[in-house]
Amino acid sequence: MTVPAPGGAFQSFVAHWAKPVEQALLDLLPPVAAPPAALHAAMHYALFPGGKRLRPMLVLLGCEATGGDSGAALPAAAALECLHTYSLVHDDLPCMDDDDLRRGRPTTHKMHGEAMALLAGDALLTVAFEGAAVAGAPGVLALARAAGSLGMVGGQVEDLAAEGDPAGHSLARVQWIHDHKTGALITASLLVGAHAGAGPGGAPASIIEPLRRFGDLLGRAFQIADDCLDLTGTAAELGKNPLADVALGKLTWPAMVGLEQSLQTARQLAADAAELAPVVTAAAAAWRGRPRSELDAKAALLQDVAAYAVERRS
Repeated sequence: MTVPAPGGAFQSFVAHWAKPVEQALLDLLPPVAAPPAALHAAMHYALFPGGKRLRPMLVLLGCEATGGDSGAALPAAAALECLHTYSLVHDDLPCMDDDDLRRGRPTTHKMHGEAMALLAGDALLTVAFEGAAVAGAPGVLALARAAGSLGMVGGQVEDLAAEGDPAGHSLARVQWIHDHKTGALITASLLVGAHAGAGPGGAPASIIEPLRRFGDLLGRAFQIADDCLDLTGTAAELGKNPLADVALGKLTWPAMVGLEQSLQTARQLAADAAELAPVVTAAAAAWRGRPRSELDAKAALLQDVAAYAVERRS
């Protein structure tokens, strides 16, 4: 199967949910004026205006694709964006990637200082679990595992280690970094959404396992495409400095196999993910006792997300 060109279904989904997601973020965060106001100002600066809001949209999509009510998952969607944003704030710090541009404007530490940026990231991480509570214990567990040392943070550690270890570069190593630093949270977004829409006890393994496989493939495709965009995109498109990975000597797919082969790999991964979309929705329909046809549109939406992951320009 070849991945189809994006059909606009996901973009329409994003447009529909954009304002509710922004409101859910405002509802989850303390007001800017609440003491300590300097901390809350830094948190709001980091979050607004946002980037693609991909992870909260995947939470809502994970909920809908498994037959749930997306409205109930909005606090969890906000939670994933808070956690993702905390990771960006910390990534940009001088002790990490030392970047000065994020989402088209100065990074949080450039505006609020390093100490306040560090604390703002800590606070965003913490408030994320408040929002994820609507997904119950299974959702909180999925998020915690994806975000910690066995997931995103572990991937960040290996990403930093790889910068100074060119002799140890391999495709297996770069895939491990991708799966943990980026893919873990993308997969968790879908799983948290499914759990939020399933009610007490969360979604069953019959749904979670194919959704997890879909998310893993989507995450790999997304990160390879991101590495390619670092080489081909502009600062205006990306909202951050292009060629940053090259400047830091990052271990990336294009650094290993070149741009064209990387794009081919990303598209194949997206195509493999697209094949799993109807498996996810069929499992959900069976669990909920509903006709498969009721979720056909959600399968198509999952497939459109896979296409978007590799064909986007930002």
